[in-house]
Amino acid sequence: MKQENIRLDPANRADNPEQDDFRDDGTHEVLPDLAYKRIAIVNVVFHGPAHQPDLPWVLIDAGVNGGTGMIRRAAQERFSRPPAAIILTHAHFDHVGCLEQLASEWNVPIYAHALEYPYLDGSASYPAPDPGAGGGLMARLSGLYPRGPVDVREWLRTLPQDGEVPYMEMWQWIHLPGHTPGQVGLWREADRTLIAGDAVVTTRQESAYSAIAQSEELNGPPAYYTQNWEQARESVQRVAALEPEILLTGHGRAMRGAQVREGLHRLAADFDELARPAHGKYVEEPVQAQDGTAYDQAK
Repeated sequence: MKQENIRLDPANRADNPEQDDFRDDGTHEVLPDLAYKRIAIVNVVFHGPAHQPDLPWVLIDAGVNGGTGMIRRAAQERFSRPPAAIILTHAHFDHVGCLEQLASEWNVPIYAHALEYPYLDGSASYPAPDPGAGGGLMARLSGLYPRGPVDVREWLRTLPQDGEVPYMEMWQWIHLPGHTPGQVGLWREADRTLIAGDAVVTTRQESAYSAIAQSEELNGPPAYYTQNWEQARESVQRVAALEPEILLTGHGRAMRGAQVREGLHRLAADFDELARPAHGKYVEEPVQAQDGTAYDQAK
């Protein structure tokens, strides 16, 4: 069980609430070409310069079921047109809830890591969550969360093997497994910006209070849905080694600065004490893509 939290100073938020209110497009802008929107318990990310119709933009992740209208309205306010593509960090229910509807409406390609394909082509669900891992109400309720799969094979494409990210110039995708087999992060070296998926998060997602209040703290992946803790630790170490200036995660506020980097190094060094549950289904018996245990075949 987690012994202590890595608190983050709210002053190190990467967005600016006053500017967001003035702009009034329903998003939190981190950079001129990067913004995010919270859909209930999760973030969706918008990449591309706003109000420049000659340049493509990309939606990263697709929120929870019921959020389609919010995503559509924010996209219309910011870009006035559909995206060039949707890119997925991974395929958990809170990252693909609006995916089928948006893909059908927009008719755009969906890019994901090949190891996430079974969750996206209708062939397999995620293994059952672990309600006892990490404590907190969100963890205890996790048995009720959808496990998939969704079926978007008509639009599904594999992320390029060379690490490039379609329609996101200067970005690379980085494999960050553990939470799921094919989770990826998106990294831009030029300004050291990382979109980390759920490899690390900036609130305690197991806690309903923290998930709602968005208390700023650095954590490992949401414990109740993490399948392989050794891989998760290696992914946190990979994130820390990047030393990002801006960190935008699947859950919690976007944060920036030296305190974030220090926290990442501490989380990587003390992962077993700070992030890995003392006990749990996947603590004792991790699953993985290589032997097929990460995939519950659809009936």
